[in-house]
Amino acid sequence: MCSSMNEASVVVPFARPPTANEVAWVNRLAQTAGVAEVLVALPGEPDPTLKGERLRTLNIDGGRGKQLREAIAQTRAPQVILQDPHPGYDPRDYPQLLAPLEAGQADAVYGNRFGDSRAVGSYRGSFAGAGLRMLTNAITNLDLSDPDSGVKAFSGDVLRGLNLASPDQGVDAELTFKIAAQFYRVFEVPLRYSRPPRRDPVTRMLAEARTILRYAAVNDADDLHEGYNTLLRMDSAPRYNAWLGRRLREHLGRRVLEVGAGIGTITRQIEQDRDLVVALEVDAFYVEKLKNLFRNRPHVKPILSGVETADWDRLRPYKLDSVLLSNVLEHIQDDAAAVANFKRVLQPGGRLVILVPALPQLFGTIDEAVGHFRRYTPETLRAVLENQGFTVEKLEWLNLMGVPGWFVNGRIFKRRAVPPLQLKLYDSVSPMLASLEDKFQVPVGMSLLAVARS
Repeated sequence: MCSSMNEASVVVPFARPPTANEVAWVNRLAQTAGVAEVLVALPGEPDPTLKGERLRTLNIDGGRGKQLREAIAQTRAPQVILQDPHPGYDPRDYPQLLAPLEAGQADAVYGNRFGDSRAVGSYRGSFAGAGLRMLTNAITNLDLSDPDSGVKAFSGDVLRGLNLASPDQGVDAELTFKIAAQFYRVFEVPLRYSRPPRRDPVTRMLAEARTILRYAAVNDADDLHEGYNTLLRMDSAPRYNAWLGRRLREHLGRRVLEVGAGIGTITRQIEQDRDLVVALEVDAFYVEKLKNLFRNRPHVKPILSGVETADWDRLRPYKLDSVLLSNVLEHIQDDAAAVANFKRVLQPGGRLVILVPALPQLFGTIDEAVGHFRRYTPETLRAVLENQGFTVEKLEWLNLMGVPGWFVNGRIFKRRAVPPLQLKLYDSVSPMLASLEDKFQVPVGMSLLAVARS
């Protein structure tokens, strides 16, 4: 038996009072599964027939979302299994679910109802379920065969730290989206012994579809970080980010300080073949994401610090030959003081590479949402660099085709995040647009790239 079995809580939410057979199944689960506790969330009145030394009943009305939130908050064990109330799921699968968590290889493990060659009772799924799976994977950048499985295991700290908000059965889709958004490690293992339900209830699939579409099309208003939505949308534009990373990489040395690393979108593009990347980030929420993302790459060192409060003398021993800011300088109220500090930390002759949003005429609600103080012109950017003793080697426009979209979203429709489907469409044509900008210098753009020597 997996040694973490006795360190696992199992949460079983019931949408209605359980039948006699379901009561017997839950009692048997609590007695024989070998877990630390089984928490049963029930609507209505307590059921006196649910009893056992390791069994706790929680009377929670208000839907599956509320049941899961309140039950998860009351779990005590280091690992948590979310288990649909269906007797076809077999606790003999629990060790396989918990093993990647115990080994430190995963933060979330999904049971796969499609199983393997040893599976009893093959699960084929449905066309509707396949569509939801494809959409979920496309938006989250996961590759799950069965994200809707009714049995999943999580690190307790990870699960209890999620800000779940969905009131209904869409909470399962929300959970998957937020696990993916935090760059937690997600594994999938086959259910070898279970006879899972052969189809998901229609009401659950509809609720999950609504949640998926909400995350795909509109701002995630329940997230505590409004600007995070735009960062996450930009992270889902791999072709654009690859092009931008290539434009930045050519100016960087071996030992780089990235100021304002965010969720690591640009860090991933520039960290290869570097001796050191110090990823400075002011938001602890993002620093935890960076640690998750680069946990196996010791040359990437996330540091929690703001520009205004950074101990620049402490960074000098890193012998940095490059400082990179990608859409960061506009977030700093005193940009001149920040540039002066970058000069202090650079080795003699080191480079400062800066990408900033351009054209003050584009400043709108998206800029406000992500905390911009300004958008630059070539003249204002050059001045802030040269006034602090830098020699500007390159100053050019980037991303001409992004101008109309930013203007329409931020100035006309007053959106506070870039719609992800719109961004994916832009990303699909970005290789062609990038090749044109590589060959021809554009006369204007939504961004400015500056390279300056100390």
